[in-house]
Amino acid sequence: MVKPKVSTQPKICYRPIRPSDLDILEHIHGRLFPIRYESTFFHDVVNGRDIVSWGAVDSSRPDGQSDELIGFVTARIVLAKESEVDPIHIVDMLGYDSAKSDQTLVYVLTLGVVEAYRSLGVASSLIREVIKYASSIPTCRAVYLHVISYNNPAINLYKKMSFKCVRRLQGFYLINGQHYDSFLFLYYVNGGRSPCSPLELLTAIVSYMRCGFKSVAARLCKNGGRKITRRAKCKESHSLVSATPNKRNMAVECSGYECV
Repeated sequence: MVKPKVSTQPKICYRPIRPSDLDILEHIHGRLFPIRYESTFFHDVVNGRDIVSWGAVDSSRPDGQSDELIGFVTARIVLAKESEVDPIHIVDMLGYDSAKSDQTLVYVLTLGVVEAYRSLGVASSLIREVIKYASSIPTCRAVYLHVISYNNPAINLYKKMSFKCVRRLQGFYLINGQHYDSFLFLYYVNGGRSPCSPLELLTAIVSYMRCGFKSVAARLCKNGGRKITRRAKCKESHSLVSATPNKRNMAVECSGYECV
């Protein structure tokens, strides 16, 4: 593959990866990633064996290169209960129902763009193809992927696209005899949701209590200018006390709080 020259107005198109892309796909993977993939992986990709994929091409390129890959993304569907996502995250974060054993996730295997076509939105467009695909599967609850800890451009891209970093995996990658950490990112679809963190739960409680205090203050101001009897005052005091949220009511309110 000759290093592609980008035209002043590239016309990027996206299509499924085909068997004819085998050589270029393997070549780009070898140039972009420190991890070497087995030949069977590439054959599975181009033939669609349990792997879905999309390729990016620049149709404005001359000399018969207008259909040559300049970017790609590969992914596969996995059962939520069999995925690498922590079981706690599956239950709490994805709204997983153990009675529905068919709930799935879409796992992004590889994503890459040749250097000459970076910073043109190609990677984000490829990821959007995966999100659109995952959203079309009723049983799917999230798209997830791993990012090596030092890949700051990729980390920033996923954060910008509203992926949530939910976990750091110590020593996940082994490259040239050295271990590297990985970040686990999730993008929720079809009702998948992030759980409330302790801070978010505390914020909800404070917000609820603040509303209660404002309600009491409003009643005090409203009744402050009225001339009422001692009996009415006692009755009013009783009503104000009963209007204050008790612990049971607060617990019910917070249990229904949902963080997005």
